[in-house]
Amino acid sequence: MAPPPHRPLAPLVLSVLSVLLSAGLRAQPAPARPAATTMAEGGNATNFDMAPETRLAVVEAAVAAIPSALPPGPVRPTWESIRENYRVPQWFVDAKFGLFMHWGLYSVPAHHNEWYEKHMYAADSAWHIAHFGPQDHFGYKDFIPLFTAEKFDADAWAVLFRKSGARYVIPTAQHHDEFALWDSAVTPFNAMRMGPHRDLIGELARAVRAQGLKFGVSNHGIENFQFVNPTPALDEQLRREHADLYDPKWADFYHVADRSDAACDKFLVDWYARAIELVDKYQPDLLWFDNGVDIRYLDPLKLRVAAYYYNRARAWGKDVSITTKKAAYAPSNRNTEQIGSIIDFEKVGVRSPAGIRPGVWHVDEPIGTTWGYTSDMRVSGPGPIIAKLVDTVSKNGNFTLNISPRADGTIPQAQQDTLLGIGRWLDINGEAIYGTHNWTQFSDGSPPAGPGIRFTVKGSDLYAIVLGAVAGPKLLIHALGTRAGRVSSVSLLGGAASLQFSQSDDGLTVDLPPELPSSIACALKIGGLTMNAPTATESGNPP
Repeated sequence: MAPPPHRPLAPLVLSVLSVLLSAGLRAQPAPARPAATTMAEGGNATNFDMAPETRLAVVEAAVAAIPSALPPGPVRPTWESIRENYRVPQWFVDAKFGLFMHWGLYSVPAHHNEWYEKHMYAADSAWHIAHFGPQDHFGYKDFIPLFTAEKFDADAWAVLFRKSGARYVIPTAQHHDEFALWDSAVTPFNAMRMGPHRDLIGELARAVRAQGLKFGVSNHGIENFQFVNPTPALDEQLRREHADLYDPKWADFYHVADRSDAACDKFLVDWYARAIELVDKYQPDLLWFDNGVDIRYLDPLKLRVAAYYYNRARAWGKDVSITTKKAAYAPSNRNTEQIGSIIDFEKVGVRSPAGIRPGVWHVDEPIGTTWGYTSDMRVSGPGPIIAKLVDTVSKNGNFTLNISPRADGTIPQAQQDTLLGIGRWLDINGEAIYGTHNWTQFSDGSPPAGPGIRFTVKGSDLYAIVLGAVAGPKLLIHALGTRAGRVSSVSLLGGAASLQFSQSDDGLTVDLPPELPSSIACALKIGGLTMNAPTATESGNPP
């Protein structure tokens, strides 16, 4: 089946673009973005969502220009073939908790957020000039030698990750800024040839796997083609001086000077080559793409990546998965109909499901106020993060926590303390998290005077995870009245093997000990009830 056609823009926008294209203006440095931003059911913008502003014909030309053949295997670059051959990895279903990270050139200025490259040529221009000098003398490229990672110790990081209780780790191999953190033969703008002069991804892959954790990579590079859009005055100055954004030596780093169809073709072929290089060099257990791949006209390119990756994984004998946001790998444009991808939602309570979502999914959440390290970021303690982890798992999701290392390769102590606090809690309560699935309801409600309670299931046991302090020696769980069935046992993880309880139509009342294993949350293991079956599916979609 051919990929569905890209939805048409509003007629007025199409006519404007037609005039621009016919006039040969597409190669201008900062083209205006189309005005139509109607959101489709899956959350995707129907025209532009940080993807290269192009069209299906340009993408198809890029796919035709890819020099490498697909590796041997059953998966072809069609939706039908991927659907037929894809299964969500069981290890991911059971893992429940993983780590993400944003680490790159933007960690050097450590200002505003990880989109520093975009901001320094526009809204944050004055701040950049005050701290580093004018852009014609100090552009974003000039942060490369300052990104030294001189204190980076992959083994120490990996030990910390294991102690956090995480079961998988996904570093940012490339963010929106085109700088690759691996030893690349595809692009000269990489961490082996420049900056740290180290294969940061390779070192992490080895160290993380040595600790028994799964290793993935994230690639945000598709968004680079039109990521930088300087103010008109700055654009004119740099163009006139052939400086920075308009320095020919850095043209393929910035993608500002030429945004023609030919340049877009070249960019898309390069993006594909980087993706398969990551696949071949590091055999990632997860391959994560950001919003830029959401657009439908990129489907032929995404299909090619998926076919390559899944065929290679067959040869490795590994269970792997792509993971994306919205409906990137859902040709119907419904995020409940993914093909060959685990859906990822951004931020708990913002874009993540409000209730139980059957199937398989995860949510990524920053440990602090920014994704990449900033000097003034505020970091959450273990309590709020554990609450989000528990809430997500009770709704049948995985929780993927983003950390923010410094440019020198250190993880700030506040972030380490939070990770270790999560790990200590999971050492006691992990039984109620790992390998679990949702119950028939995720919450007992949060009455004003009582604690929040979240439910998980493993086998024939129900876990009631009590968030926060419990007022008084007795806990009433409303959802576990006699209508739920007869409870036969209640125990406390990390505590008493048997607790006294009584059950009535009003609920289950449990006598708690005077001291609990944790003031953050405690988990009760409840036996005797008939539990529902797991809701994970092979496709990852709700049944």
